[in-house]
Amino acid sequence: MEAVRLVILGRQGSGKGTQCARLVATYGPVHVSTGDMLRSAVEEGTDLGRRAGALVDAGELVPDDVMIGIVAERLAKQDVVDHGFLLDGFPRTPAQADALGEIMGDAGLARAVNIDVPVDEATDRMLSRARTDDTEEAIRRRLQLYESTTEPLLAWFEEHGLLSVVDGLGTEDEVFERLRTVVEGAPA
Repeated sequence: MEAVRLVILGRQGSGKGTQCARLVATYGPVHVSTGDMLRSAVEEGTDLGRRAGALVDAGELVPDDVMIGIVAERLAKQDVVDHGFLLDGFPRTPAQADALGEIMGDAGLARAVNIDVPVDEATDRMLSRARTDDTEEAIRRRLQLYESTTEPLLAWFEEHGLLSVVDGLGTEDEVFERLRTVVEGAPA
């Protein structure tokens, strides 16, 4: 099987960290998170690492050009070249996704996997609690807030034929089996 090259997406509580650990143990890719990349670049003292470190120390956000450079440096390292990657926390915007496509070049990105609880199921669960603040309108607003922050990125991956959505409901084993189907190339 070819090296795994995935972007892992999912809201907090989706089980992303647990499933990344299982994917690493099973397939051997390097789990590359934004925080790990920044710390590594700073520790190595690269030009981009020094720029990022100064920004982080000042409490500033790391701009796209610096973050993209750090990702490019990390994905070029031999462990990633040899074993593939699970990219966690990057990209966060369509512009960053474009840059990732350029970084990957001919090797390409295999998939972006969104570990998700379907919106209808989330709505049904909230409505079944029968709390006074769980009106359909309130639920719709809360779900829209989450979707508005991720929708442009999910749309970018969808438009490029790279998005797989994996149902995050069920046991860890059930969710992992769904992920395995995606990783091993069968339709999700």
